[in-house]
Amino acid sequence: MNRIGFVFQSSPHSTTKGREGLDAILAASAYSEDIQIFFIGDGVFQLLENQQPELVLSRDYVAGFKMLSLYDLEETYVCQTALQNRGLKDNNLLIDADVITNQEINEKLSRCAQVMVF
Repeated sequence: MNRIGFVFQSSPHSTTKGREGLDAILAASAYSEDIQIFFIGDGVFQLLENQQPELVLSRDYVAGFKMLSLYDLEETYVCQTALQNRGLKDNNLLIDADVITNQEINEKLSRCAQVMVF
């Protein structure tokens, strides 16, 4: 099966994109093991720990990202520049992910047969 890339570029709880993206990943994992997940731009906020979505009357789907490892989805990447620009470090993240450069993200995305953006 072809490699599928999932890109998160939206902040959580402002739209349903994050929740829909997580649902799409979990559904796709039933059919493919060749999945890569990228968090770029404001998408890095998807992985920020200690979120309180109930304050904005939103469902807490972010904890669902912890399930990625249970589905053997371990190719998870976070944009180094996005973290730095937002004053975040990898230890602020809910899950373990590889922090890589923009160039590395572009190279990996270019090898994906399909890319879905959320």
